Amino acid sequence: MPKREIDLPYRIEYLSILDENGQVDIDLDPNLPEDLLLKLYRAMVLARRFDERMLILQRQGKIGTFAPIKGQEAQIGAVATLTPEDWIVPSFREAPAELWRGKTMEDILLLYGGYNEGGKTPEGVNNLPVSIPVGSQMLHAVGMAYGMKYRGRNTVAMTFFGDGATSQGDFHEAMNYASVYQVPVIFVCQNNHWAISLPRAKQTHSKTIAQKVLAYDMPGIQVDGNDVLAIYRAALEAVDRARKGGGPTFIEMVTYRLSLHTTADDPKKYRSENEVREWEKRDPITRFETYMKGKDILDDGKIGSVAEEVQASIKVAEQRAAEFSARGADPLDMFAYAYAEPTPDLVEQREELRRELEARQGTRKREPEARN
Repeated sequence: MPKREIDLPYRIEYLSILDENGQVDIDLDPNLPEDLLLKLYRAMVLARRFDERMLILQRQGKIGTFAPIKGQEAQIGAVATLTPEDWIVPSFREAPAELWRGKTMEDILLLYGGYNEGGKTPEGVNNLPVSIPVGSQMLHAVGMAYGMKYRGRNTVAMTFFGDGATSQGDFHEAMNYASVYQVPVIFVCQNNHWAISLPRAKQTHSKTIAQKVLAYDMPGIQVDGNDVLAIYRAALEAVDRARKGGGPTFIEMVTYRLSLHTTADDPKKYRSENEVREWEKRDPITRFETYMKGKDILDDGKIGSVAEEVQASIKVAEQRAAEFSARGADPLDMFAYAYAEPTPDLVEQREELRRELEARQGTRKREPEARN
C-alpha cells in the first residue's frame, strides 16, 4: 500500500495585540472598559514595585529566597478572566496573579519570611498555595477540574508553570488526562526563555512550546507574553470554551525574566546584558502605559498618583508583616495545617514538643532565682 499523509486540522496561532511601542491592532483590541484597564494597570505596577521592594528586603536579610517576577506582570491578564468561584493553581512566579486573586502582600512577606501563616489561603479566595516542585501543580489542577466537571459545576481551574516544567513527566501526564477526560482546565506556560540557567533552545527542540498540544488533540495558542491585552483575549476564549464543555486549552506566553531566577541566582553567569536590554524594550508596563495614554485614560499626573498609592500600600503591608513577626509564632502551629484531623503520630509529636517548650520556659523563669 502506498504511503499517504494523514489529514490533521492542526495549526498554531500567534496572538499579539499591543506591540512593544504601545501600538494596538484595532481589529483585535478587546476594548475593555476603562475601570478594568485602570485596575489591570494598577495591579501590574503594584506587582513590579512590590517585587522590587521584596528584593531589597531579601538583601537585607529580612526575608528568605524568592523568585522575582520583573517582566512577567502581564500574567494578570489571564486571571482577570476568571470569576471568584474559579481556581488558580500557581507555580512560584505568580505573585501578580495571586495578588489579583486576593492574596495579600503581608501574607507573601510572611511566607518568604518563614512563617507557615503566610502560606494560608485567605477565606473565600480560591487559590492553591505556591508549588515549589517543578510541574507537580499541573496534576493538581487537572484533578480539581475533573472534580468540577464530575460535580456539574460551571467553574474552571487555571494553572501556571514555566518552560522548564514542560520537560517534566507531570506535564505530559496532566495534558493527556485533561484531554482524554475533557476537563475544564487552562494550562498557562510562562515561557520566560530560561529554566534557571538552561536556555529555551536546550529545553526543547520544538519550534514552539504551544505545538506540544498537537499530541493531545487540545486547542493551543502562542501569545505575546508581555501584551496584557493579548493574554486577556486568549485566556477569555479558553475560559469560555471550558465553561461550555469544550475541555482544556494550552496558552504559551512568550515573555522574559528580566531579573533573577531566584535570589540565590546570578544570571550574569549564563546570559548576556545585551539580551536583557533587548527584552527591556518590550516591557509590559511601558507599552500598556502608552496604550492607556493613547485612550486618554492615563496621563503623567495619573501615573504619578498610582505610583504613590501603590508605594503607600506596600508600606502598610510591610508594617503589618513586621508587627506579626514581632509577636512571634507558636511553634505548635506547624502541626495544625497538615491534615484536617491530625494523625496519632502528629499528636504524639505535638505533645512532645509542647512538653519540651514548657520545660524550657520553666527553666528560664527559675534562672533569676538561681543567680540570686
